[in-house]
Amino acid sequence: MSIKIGDRLPETKFRIMTPEGPAWNSTSDIFRGKKVVLFAVPGAFTSTCNNMHLPGYLQNLDAIKAKGVDTVAVTGVNDMFVMEAWKRATGADGKIEFLADGNAEFAKAIDLTFDGSVAGLGLRSRRYSMVVEDGVVKRLNIEEAPGKVEISGADALLKQL
Repeated sequence: MSIKIGDRLPETKFRIMTPEGPAWNSTSDIFRGKKVVLFAVPGAFTSTCNNMHLPGYLQNLDAIKAKGVDTVAVTGVNDMFVMEAWKRATGADGKIEFLADGNAEFAKAIDLTFDGSVAGLGLRSRRYSMVVEDGVVKRLNIEEAPGKVEISGADALLKQL
């Protein structure tokens, strides 16, 4: 069953890039004691993710943080090198945390995956956004239609804060 409002995020690990190189960052490290906006994309650099989803969060970052959000983060089933390249290519470095879920461990743990094999993508994360306070999901917006950013985009999420 998919994660729902009121659930605590499961303990998993993400790969991140640090100045010293690749590292692990746990769910509790990211979410404990913080109010975090997390949004997920099926793939870095893909047209909808790159041109519609991420830019909205960059444009609304100050307004989101003004609502008491400590961290805005994005995750996708990509390796940390791709996520790092995407962060730099979009100007999001130092603004949004990029959490690589290369083996889909987090996406599987919250049961928000889909099989993109027909398009050569393999197992991917569904597109969603959530507000998490101290590890507990307070808001959850899961897109039903592929290629759409209607309820998981920054504008919609900002109205929920």
